[in-house]
Amino acid sequence: MATFTVKKQQTKPFDGQKPGTSGLRKKVKVFQQEHYLANFVQSTFKALPAEKIRGSTIVVSGDGRYYSEDAIQIIIKIAAANGVGQVWVGQDGLLSTPAVSCIIRDRVGSKGEKAYGAFILTASHNAGGPDEDFGIKYNTENGGPALESLTDKIFENTKNIKEYLIAEGIPHVDIHNTGRSTFSGPSGEFAVEVFDSTEEYVNLMKKIFDFEAISRLLARPDFTFCFDALHGVAGVYAKRIFVTELGAAESSLVNCVPKEDFGGGHPDPNLTYAKQLVKTMGLGSPVPEEIPEFGAAADGDADRNMILGKKFFVTPSDSVAIIAANAVGSIPYFRHGLKGVARSMPTSAALDVVAKGLGLRQFEVPTGWKFFGNLMDAGMCSICGEESFGTGSDHIREKDGIWAVLAWLSILAYRNRDVAADGKLVTVEDIVTLHWKTYGRHYYTRYDYENVDAGAAKNLMDHLVKHHSDLDGLNKIIKDTRPEVAEVALGDEFEYTDPVDGSVSSHQGVRFLFKDGSRLVFRLSGTGSVGATIRLYIEQYQSDRSKTGADAAGTLAPLVQVALVISKMEEFTGRSSPTVIT
Repeated sequence: MATFTVKKQQTKPFDGQKPGTSGLRKKVKVFQQEHYLANFVQSTFKALPAEKIRGSTIVVSGDGRYYSEDAIQIIIKIAAANGVGQVWVGQDGLLSTPAVSCIIRDRVGSKGEKAYGAFILTASHNAGGPDEDFGIKYNTENGGPALESLTDKIFENTKNIKEYLIAEGIPHVDIHNTGRSTFSGPSGEFAVEVFDSTEEYVNLMKKIFDFEAISRLLARPDFTFCFDALHGVAGVYAKRIFVTELGAAESSLVNCVPKEDFGGGHPDPNLTYAKQLVKTMGLGSPVPEEIPEFGAAADGDADRNMILGKKFFVTPSDSVAIIAANAVGSIPYFRHGLKGVARSMPTSAALDVVAKGLGLRQFEVPTGWKFFGNLMDAGMCSICGEESFGTGSDHIREKDGIWAVLAWLSILAYRNRDVAADGKLVTVEDIVTLHWKTYGRHYYTRYDYENVDAGAAKNLMDHLVKHHSDLDGLNKIIKDTRPEVAEVALGDEFEYTDPVDGSVSSHQGVRFLFKDGSRLVFRLSGTGSVGATIRLYIEQYQSDRSKTGADAAGTLAPLVQVALVISKMEEFTGRSSPTVIT
């Protein structure tokens, strides 16, 4: 057994190591600076109770993006030096973000031990490669992202750090083959266990969904299926679940080999970046002769998803509402009913209408999955979602892309359980249009302005806040711009008081609520690595069931124009168009 000693490495603080919505994200070259990653990891350990860390088990893995293996080796050595007893690593350093949450909550070691927390190495949907993004976040013992009370401590520690602890004598650990390596240090034995990345997660999915029913759906000759992992970690789980467990043809999987640079693409499952899948599903040009009935994609770390039908896009806001509306009948996990539902504030109110119709508790929270986690831990929420292509349930404490795909397959399997006399397949589009006829339709779109000058973005948001105090003036601008648009009834900055712990989250986005139920929301995102990202959300509710089939872009065009005028978007940012429209 190799032995190691603990070294106190002198260091200095780096500016800007403040964790955002989902951890610390910067360019790879920033993380490659000497001591940069080590400072953040040590600051995290210092923010955690020493008695909890001593002898604990910590998970370290991620989406496999560039710099991940180097980072894993660094974190192993710092963990050993800080008294951690064991580090669990997914084979090849790969674990999806939802799988990490599952591992923390469900995996039991050979001595009955469970993980105390995890360092997840991902920048989620951001591009990867030597010149692109890297990220790290810490998830706590409930399996969810660290709350602000902890991330604030981490940030304070990064500003004052003078030294970090690192183990000397631990060689490069083989993370590509399963097995256990043990070392002897000042605090006793330290171990690194490399394990199968898929086993626990797949077992959990089999407890939630009726795999036999989904298999029957996939076996139907009139049902065709396509899944695109965008060269992210979802590919590892897709092969195991869709092919091995459910019997889908391997040819139905595309871009399912994880790559450090995601194949040179942008691993964000939306209509802009998932170009191959969009074309395959008949939404591009030229339209292919054969189009699958169902298509789906996941992002780099497999916590986001996109759902498509033949020539049909399901908005994430509609997706979570439809899953909630159909969950009890089609997904065994929910057979006893839902405890409640929740959405992020920028997400459309489609879920609210379902909650009202089903008599469920409904919560509106700030962007960030940790807010859902509090509700779930308190038994107040079963299904939740964000318009940013994140959907999930209380089976773990992260959003879950593969779960969302299985939920949709379950709904399709249930709706097609009895073959009609004409044998016609109930499609994705059929399910969505029926939902609109039942609950009405929330026309919805999002404009992203990425890498905007941070100062300009702040000035734009300050300008919008000023509109709150002069709604008469604001409504005059709206009438002069597009007289057919309803008046604004309320303008505010969203503030959330957590019903579980009483914590208050302020300045979570600027809202304009119109008298006809329409909404404009402006928000600065915390998921980018450079500059600022301004997100603009536009929503119009149509309760008239006969008008739910209109063109979304045409329906929303007047509100879009109003949003750009009142925000002075081009004047503040210099941008005549958004980076991405979803």
